[in-house]
Amino acid sequence: MVAARITVNGKEAPISPAAPHTTVLDFLRERGLTGTKEGCAEGECGACSILVARPGVDKPTDWVAVNACLVPVAALDGQEVVTSEGLATAGEPGTAPTLHPVQEEMAVRGGSQCGYCTPGFICSMAAEYYRPDRCAKANANSDSDSDSAHGSADPEHGPNGFDLHALSGNLCRCTGYRPIRDAAFAVGPPTEDDPLARRRERPAPEPVATAYVRDEASFLRPGTLTEALRLLRERADAVVVAGSTDWGVEVNIRSRRANCVVAVDRLPELRQLSIGSDHVEIGAAMTLTEIERRLDDSVPLLAGLFPQFASRLIRNSATLGGNLGTGSPIGDSAPALLALEASVVLAAADGEREVPLCDYFTGYRQSVRRPGELIRAVRIPLPLSPVTAFHKIAKRRFDDISSVAVAFALDIEDGTVRTARIGLGGVSATPIRALATERALEGEPWAARTVEAAARVLQAEGTPMDDHRASAAYRCAMLRQSLLKLYAQTTEQTTEAVPS
Repeated sequence: MVAARITVNGKEAPISPAAPHTTVLDFLRERGLTGTKEGCAEGECGACSILVARPGVDKPTDWVAVNACLVPVAALDGQEVVTSEGLATAGEPGTAPTLHPVQEEMAVRGGSQCGYCTPGFICSMAAEYYRPDRCAKANANSDSDSDSAHGSADPEHGPNGFDLHALSGNLCRCTGYRPIRDAAFAVGPPTEDDPLARRRERPAPEPVATAYVRDEASFLRPGTLTEALRLLRERADAVVVAGSTDWGVEVNIRSRRANCVVAVDRLPELRQLSIGSDHVEIGAAMTLTEIERRLDDSVPLLAGLFPQFASRLIRNSATLGGNLGTGSPIGDSAPALLALEASVVLAAADGEREVPLCDYFTGYRQSVRRPGELIRAVRIPLPLSPVTAFHKIAKRRFDDISSVAVAFALDIEDGTVRTARIGLGGVSATPIRALATERALEGEPWAARTVEAAARVLQAEGTPMDDHRASAAYRCAMLRQSLLKLYAQTTEQTTEAVPS
């Protein structure tokens, strides 16, 4: 097998002698690329942001920003990476390099003060700068009165189509965000001779099978699902990773080490998305960003979930399989998928089985998944309920962990609730369905009296606890309030639809 290698700023470098648990962040800094910083080591601040070439949605390649502090460098075997140092264009000998347009705007608009967070901001901004449909959307909105008066169609999108959610995972503690936003909203489209823009026209590097072993520890990337399942059957001690957004925190903060890590993030069998006549099937190793862009709002409840799930940097790596596989009671995808009555397809060396998600969780970070099994896909039955919403209560608007998460999927016909499915997170040892509340709603009129009574039932669902995020009493109050909020929202929409 070919020695593990990574291409950084156009130059190929061996991964050896890095240990299998070494992050991309540490690998880069050891090679003098110190623009990549460690701020939190948990994927929450974005100081470590870098660009990775990945298969694109609208072009053969997308430049995707990820947290270098979480990803093992061995996971990028055969891949291409660009750091903040690689964005500038080298000049003639003896002259300074030419700044990248994003770097230039950050400099002239005062987007940097101490500079610690700046390289991470610039890499996240560069990923949005190269998003293929950014300028097309900007042109479509550029003639509106709102654009003329305020410079954008809404506060989170610039007149150039720049989506500020691209920076939701980047924190700055001294500059203030307005000059950074001004820089983001000022960048134009890439020029025709921009080498990173041209690179999008060629396919991203193909996944390579990896067997990287150092000091009796190994990082393994099988080439097929069959190989992966055989390996998991043989190695009961293996830790399975996809985006490493959870395992990376364990490595950094808790100093966890594994004798064997098995990466499944690039397995083709886990990266398919299909919409059939009776269900939507989403591969467990597709990133949340890929799912969001490929579904394109066709599953409205997931469309409501994605912008509230951590940050764009995390969503560029995190997967549904990983979020469900950890069994966390505060994973945001589980409540939404419970409300959608989703099931998981579990694959093992001896075959597959499908388990309803409501039967999947058995205890705190425990599930029915057997040793050697992988989540291959998530299935969402069709048709979808027409009334959906995802309410996340957290201390920060974005890039935070839920205190409470509530997902609704209701079928309301002629003013009566025909079916109700409600998923809850953060109020029990596992994600749960609010079964008592569902029963209180079904068959009843969608009216204030019904909703008020059902909201009292919802307030008593689960077994919430006091912790540093919220008290049990607060969580109960937010459960009640979430249903009242949904009713207010649906009533408002209905009122707006009736001609005066």
